[in-house]
Amino acid sequence: MKITLTKPQHLISSSNKRFRVLVSGRRFGKTYLCITEMMKYATKVKKNIWYVAPTFKMAREIVWVKLKNMLSEFKWIDTINETNLSITIRKTGSTITLKGCENYDSLRGVGIDFLILDEFADIDEKAWTEVLRASVSDTIGDVLMCGSPKGFGNWSYRMYLKGKEDGEWDSFQYTTLEGGMVSKEEIEQAKQDIDIRTFRQEFEGTFENYAGQVYYNFHPVESVVEQHLDFTRPLHIGLDFNVDPMSACVSHIVRDKIIFVDEIVIYGSNTDEMCQEIRDRYGSKIPIYIYPDPACRQRKTSAGGKTDLSILQNAGFNVKAKLKHSAIRDRVNNVNSRLKDSNGQRHIFVSNSCKTILKGLQRQVYKENTNIPDKEEGFDHMCDAIGYLVDYVKPLTIKSPIGSPQRWNIKEGTRGIHKRSGTRYS
Repeated sequence: MKITLTKPQHLISSSNKRFRVLVSGRRFGKTYLCITEMMKYATKVKKNIWYVAPTFKMAREIVWVKLKNMLSEFKWIDTINETNLSITIRKTGSTITLKGCENYDSLRGVGIDFLILDEFADIDEKAWTEVLRASVSDTIGDVLMCGSPKGFGNWSYRMYLKGKEDGEWDSFQYTTLEGGMVSKEEIEQAKQDIDIRTFRQEFEGTFENYAGQVYYNFHPVESVVEQHLDFTRPLHIGLDFNVDPMSACVSHIVRDKIIFVDEIVIYGSNTDEMCQEIRDRYGSKIPIYIYPDPACRQRKTSAGGKTDLSILQNAGFNVKAKLKHSAIRDRVNNVNSRLKDSNGQRHIFVSNSCKTILKGLQRQVYKENTNIPDKEEGFDHMCDAIGYLVDYVKPLTIKSPIGSPQRWNIKEGTRGIHKRSGTRYS
């Protein structure tokens, strides 16, 4: 049985340092690397192997099925616990367990021989310093931290630096292209669609400075137009449901441009009142598309036990809601990408009459030393409404991989995990 690794994956896997840190662009092949590393350690007797993601749900969705399929192909599975997401390995008795870090105190008290922290920048640093670091000390266990970079203020940057300074640590940084899963042509296309800082972070795996203005690509002159509501065109409305205030950004979409021409801000309100306000302002003669917070499927801001989604639909609007939230970082990056892409082209414009939208895009800042937008000043409500609309209409995507370098080949009569270099684990 043979596992094929790309050259960068092999360099990471073959490092003899106890602590390894990988930051990379998207679609580098981190999931495949994580699975093969867990399998490598599982060839040893009675080892306790943990894969820890920011949430239990992420662990299940990202790794669980792929891990089971791969171990099944290799006929390594002894027992499976679907509830706890754990697998006992045949012959060695080692156990691979997937965990979430929502309540990291629950992870105490277990010695870990090999630990993976996936998307570790999104994990609370205290989970490492107060809980998991001690768990690998008990066994002198090894650690692999991996994920996309999240800015200089994030603890992931300090861990990355340790790999450059500490003899027990090793750090790696790779681009999406170096991962070999996405073509150069697709990456160049992405560069045309998104802004330069987002491109560097998401595709080149670089740490970017998140201090200051969240929507840094907004320009008070170039992004602002004198544009009025056109009652011959459909309306596209982003909607945030906060009661104080309910916030809606109203736009026309003309070819590849989103032009915000009006806004609605209602304090002490609910979804029924927002629907009425939209009808009073714009009537029923033109199509109206609503892009709400995906939580509208469960959220209830009005009386009567009705969901916000059902209220919008019953009001006669065309509702376009994602099944689940995109990450806040992704929504912010997407809006910045539309405000100005890597080629200097602008795709979002705001009428000078939309004072709340203009104020939000100019004044929302990051919390100090984080990549999290500050919500204390109240600029986030309208910005969230903009994000829901843009995220649905113009989602950021990577279209297609090139080839399939990350696959395993099964050969009869051989055992263990082999790498392209011929290294064998027994």
